[in-house]
Amino acid sequence: METIFSSKQAAEQTGLSVHTLRYYEQMGLVHGIQRDGNGYRQYTESDIKWFQIIRYFRDMGLPVKEMQQFIAMGDSGASTARVRREFMETYRARIVEQQKELERALRRVDDKIEFFRDRERMENEQQIRV
Repeated sequence: METIFSSKQAAEQTGLSVHTLRYYEQMGLVHGIQRDGNGYRQYTESDIKWFQIIRYFRDMGLPVKEMQQFIAMGDSGASTARVRREFMETYRARIVEQQKELERALRRVDDKIEFFRDRERMENEQQIRV
């Protein structure tokens, strides 16, 4: 018999909030969540594993909209390894570009810090002369 988890237990198992579990379900990232006679959600071990996969994708920075696309690829029933690999390669290229943009921004910030250090030295030297 498969273990059943309440929303609170599922949240504890996944490290996600109960609200986030419901949000991911509403966004179509998780399908087939069962409910008990009172309408409370009942999560299975496979649901927990799927939420952990979603969390892994979120930790990679993958937006929900793109997770929806990725999941839809698997719903086609055909082998999707090539398409999913290409999807991830495209996503990787975007991350590399974002990383370059962040490096450029960091250099600008460093330049501005150095500018203000120079200004601070000049101001200190002027105060000493007076």
